[in-house]
Amino acid sequence: MLSVLIETRNDEEGLARTLASLVGGAVEGLVREVIVCDAGSTDQTHYVAEHAGCHYLAQGGIAAGIKLAKGDWLLLLEPGARLAEGWIAEVGAHIARQTMAARFSRSRSTRTPFLARVLSRNRALAEGLLISVRQASALAKSAGSAEALARGLATKRLEAEILVAPRP
Repeated sequence: MLSVLIETRNDEEGLARTLASLVGGAVEGLVREVIVCDAGSTDQTHYVAEHAGCHYLAQGGIAAGIKLAKGDWLLLLEPGARLAEGWIAEVGAHIARQTMAARFSRSRSTRTPFLARVLSRNRALAEGLLISVRQASALAKSAGSAEALARGLATKRLEAEILVAPRP
């Protein structure tokens, strides 16, 4: 039903945290697969992905991950981001409605002050991205990365929260 795509580069610790937050979704049958699209890691990222049972792509980027995905919907996450309790029901309901792309709400515990958000460079995947494979495939033709695919996209806001990945 849902394929999770995570684009990495030397993110072994962050990847492990993100994968741990997805376990409940896999147990409930919502998460069908996790695809790790690597961009030249020199650390142990590939071992973390392989030991967790993920598909690991060393080449091709996000476009190759989208082509490989078996789910009708994709969940794009940054390594290190963690989904808060309650995300499974919210995502399942959103997918059932077959609506537009969506992002998670930032957890209150990881929200930065307003002025800091305004003055910092906004990461398009900080709140994750839930998108249909059809829409992602069309956007991937002109986007070189998951970040580029998510930038400027009109989305709905989910009530489920995400603990945003720490800035590198």
